[in-house]
Amino acid sequence: MKIAAVITEYRQLSHADVILGKYLEGYNHDDQPPYPRSKIVSMFTEQVPSNDLSREKARKYGIPIFRTVADALTLGTEKLAVDGVILIGEHGTYPLNDQGQKLYPRFEMFLKVTDVFRETRRSVPVYTDKHLSWNWRQARRMVEIARELRFPMLAGSSIPVAYRVPAHDVPYGAGIPRGVVISFGGLEGYGFHGLEGLQALMERRAGGETGVAAVQCLEGEACWRHLDGDARIRKLFDSALSRSETRKPGGLRALVKNPAVFVLEYRDGARGSVFQMPGLVEDWTGAVEIEGQAEPFSVLFRLQRFGQRHHFGCLIQNIEIMFETGKAPYPVERTMLTAGALDFALLARSRGQSRVETPGLGVRYRPAEGPCYCTKGWSADGKRLDL
Repeated sequence: MKIAAVITEYRQLSHADVILGKYLEGYNHDDQPPYPRSKIVSMFTEQVPSNDLSREKARKYGIPIFRTVADALTLGTEKLAVDGVILIGEHGTYPLNDQGQKLYPRFEMFLKVTDVFRETRRSVPVYTDKHLSWNWRQARRMVEIARELRFPMLAGSSIPVAYRVPAHDVPYGAGIPRGVVISFGGLEGYGFHGLEGLQALMERRAGGETGVAAVQCLEGEACWRHLDGDARIRKLFDSALSRSETRKPGGLRALVKNPAVFVLEYRDGARGSVFQMPGLVEDWTGAVEIEGQAEPFSVLFRLQRFGQRHHFGCLIQNIEIMFETGKAPYPVERTMLTAGALDFALLARSRGQSRVETPGLGVRYRPAEGPCYCTKGWSADGKRLDL
């Protein structure tokens, strides 16, 4: 399979590096097998920073860099000349809006890709990194275009597909009235990962996903009240925290100076909370209530924080399934929903932490039944164990 890479920038440890690097250098970034079966045959980079790697990698591996997205997809001809597209609109110098959202041009780059599909009357599978767009309407429109042009699409975070400890999943079709994820870092960039982790757990509840009715973003004392004022949420929080491998010693309030929580009210009555706890942890953990079970289901979404970032290899394995079969292994609607929830949660924050109803987020879908995450980690020398 011949793949075009459309990216904002390619520098060390950028998403372009940890995704495309595995195609170019192998899953272990050592120029040795195993490699993904698909091959990068062209690149377009919107920005070229002083620490750019794209030109060096292109020379080393014989990959042309084109001046336009259209040329990268057609290889400079009049016809679509690739079998798939990887769009990585993450990293680069872009402005922030008044809600603190970085205005990455994912939507605009996606339109350039799909313009080629329209012009050539042929479409191929597309993976778009992270949250489709910072804007809910744009995210929804991207999925609508994929349906209109009838091409499979995958998107989202590496968190849901990362190696899990323990390596198990929420029982499919279980009653799941409450869920909690503990995250860290910035509200938008890392909060999205937390929302994706939460959704990967909550979407497996009985009846499938029906969407989100309202959201809030609570900060400071309001966040602590949300945690301490509900015994069920606190039990889930403690269960999730027990899975962390980076938990710092000390009390919560002493460690976390700027706590925040995204609160999701699902349309079917379920509730979810994504806690941003910088200073407490540096990993992602989750827990959900399961009806009929006394103790929560809890899990660590384990990342390789240094070295090759193998959790992106888990993501690539799912991208490769889509390229090879023409079917996304899990629904793009998950990321459409989390993109919308994030956009509205940041809107709620800008409105004084008010509750914002989200009638447009009535996103319905059925999750994949089988596991889409890595079931093994890596060895002491940092190499994947499941390849």
